[in-house]
Amino acid sequence: MQRLVFWLVYPFLLLISILPFKLFYAFSDLVYVIVYYVAGYRKQTVRENLKLVFPGKPDAEINQITKDFYHHMVDMFLEMVKSISIPNDELKKRFAFANIEEVHKIREMDKSILLACGHYASYEWMNALQLYGLDYRGFGVYKKIKNRFFDQMAKDIRGRYNGVLIPTTKATKTIIANEKSGIRGVYAMIADQSPKLDRAKAWTDFMGIQVPVFTGLENLSRSLDMPVIYLHVEKVKRGHYLASFKTLSYAPGKEPEYFITKRYFEELEAQIKKDPQYYLWTHKRWKHQNAPISKNAVVIKRD
Repeated sequence: MQRLVFWLVYPFLLLISILPFKLFYAFSDLVYVIVYYVAGYRKQTVRENLKLVFPGKPDAEINQITKDFYHHMVDMFLEMVKSISIPNDELKKRFAFANIEEVHKIREMDKSILLACGHYASYEWMNALQLYGLDYRGFGVYKKIKNRFFDQMAKDIRGRYNGVLIPTTKATKTIIANEKSGIRGVYAMIADQSPKLDRAKAWTDFMGIQVPVFTGLENLSRSLDMPVIYLHVEKVKRGHYLASFKTLSYAPGKEPEYFITKRYFEELEAQIKKDPQYYLWTHKRWKHQNAPISKNAVVIKRD
């Protein structure tokens, strides 16, 4: 069944990916109308999240942010599909890096990098980083796709740029093994997901709301003394992004406990507050806001 679904859907995805950009974004506008006005995909969740973290914003502004977000979300999803066939030079032009020298600097230190990402703007085209002649292997930590054929397609797309996808369940083991073997790489990790309550070992303030957080990024960076960079992505205009590297620490092992986690959420919050329409509001990030915090959990206080 998985094979059948894949071969029924893949030709359609391939067709979308080879559309000229003018037609590509015209198609995205059509999909937006269906998703927002017809299906109303998670519209209630989006508005609830926005009203929760921006209690002072009037309804008219919340509605505008909501519409702008859905336009962006559809674009981002289809841009992921565009990755199937986008030429290298086009990718490099549309996802540029402002300070690539920061990555080179750490490479000269003979250290790997933990690249802290958020559900903000876009990270689908950051494969372009491999087009800058870096002496690094690119790794992306991801949640494995249930359909094994689509999962392989995702791996093949990353493979075009010498990238490797690592399932979340194998991330820590793989990174430690690579470090012991002297394999240096850039490990991209999205760090703003919401853990299940039975795994909520740490809580902190995120957009004014107390929520459980993952601390895997913090723990890995401290134990392996791997520099941590926040990937700051701005949407310059439709289909064009500018990424810059903001180093959170060159030596996390020497930082105070939870320093990395605090800095990460500071950077992400600043982007959300500036241009909230580019955050993934369909994600139920604050679903545990009223849950009791276990006695064994750590509450990370932020200034």
